[in-house]
Amino acid sequence: MRRRSPRLLRLGLVRNAHANTHLDAFVVSGVSTVLITRGYLHLAGYPQVGGRTLHIAHVLPGGLLMLVALVLLLSYVGPVVRPAAAVLGGIGFGLFIDEVGKFVTRDNNYFYRPSAAIMYVVFAAVVLTVHMLHNRRPLDPREHLANAVDHAVEGVAGGLSPRRRGEADAQLRAAGADPCREQVAALLTICPANDLELPAPVLTAKAWLRRTFRRLARRRTVRLGVLVLLVLQVVAALAIAVDEARGTEGGTTLSFHGVLGGSVVSAVFIVQGLLRLRRDPLGAMQTFQLAVLVSLLVTQVFQFAEAQFAAVGGVLVDLILLGLLTAEADRLRHQLTAPTAGS
Repeated sequence: MRRRSPRLLRLGLVRNAHANTHLDAFVVSGVSTVLITRGYLHLAGYPQVGGRTLHIAHVLPGGLLMLVALVLLLSYVGPVVRPAAAVLGGIGFGLFIDEVGKFVTRDNNYFYRPSAAIMYVVFAAVVLTVHMLHNRRPLDPREHLANAVDHAVEGVAGGLSPRRRGEADAQLRAAGADPCREQVAALLTICPANDLELPAPVLTAKAWLRRTFRRLARRRTVRLGVLVLLVLQVVAALAIAVDEARGTEGGTTLSFHGVLGGSVVSAVFIVQGLLRLRRDPLGAMQTFQLAVLVSLLVTQVFQFAEAQFAAVGGVLVDLILLGLLTAEADRLRHQLTAPTAGS
């Protein structure tokens, strides 16, 4: 396994083992805030706060919530405060990015049509950046050790709950034979026990989703349904694009060509996956994942540009498909490695 650059570690750029969970909470909170805000404003008739002379845009409370998240992160050591800061920061960012139409138009147009696509691209870019930083290369043993120390920071002051002590021990095991390992283990050992722990709803929800996807992926009918839904979604995206292009004056639009291109690439990956399904099930699942990723990162961008927030349904379908395909790929990968591990 390729080790991480020592220069990055010397600069203090040590990755958090739970960064994916925190950033997932940030993105989900942000997207949910945008949808809830847009839905509420539509139902309430777009009220304005501030009276006749003032208009308090919701970008202001959004900025305040992001400030609160930063203050929390800069004020407290240890891992306890990060989940709350991720949620508060996500809500604040959602309130901020929801007004992007006002920032990119001369007439401060909140209803600027491409706003939905801009928001979608921003959140997609955050997810891709997180993937590049945290998933392309596993944590270095020294980073695992640093994460164990992070738990010890909490433990020496207030004690460790059984769950957090278990996480720290897992990080120690992953650290291998690092020269500092014994000292960190000794520090964790003397940390007192503490049964009081702040609830972690984000971790609970993520674990529940993972278990649900794994349970569903084991069912043959669900796996068949995923294949059918993959094909139907491509066909539906093309049909909607053609219908919208026919109703557009001046012929086809950029959105139509974007949806067409993304759908064709997804269709190619789906066909390749179907051809590989019998001889290489794991490879087929990975190919289907590529089809869904193309839909998420290309097709849905242009869908949002044309249909605005009506395209949310397609994104939810893609995310469910990706969760099921990932669970099935993990199951197949485990089957392939289990005999090796047992030999």
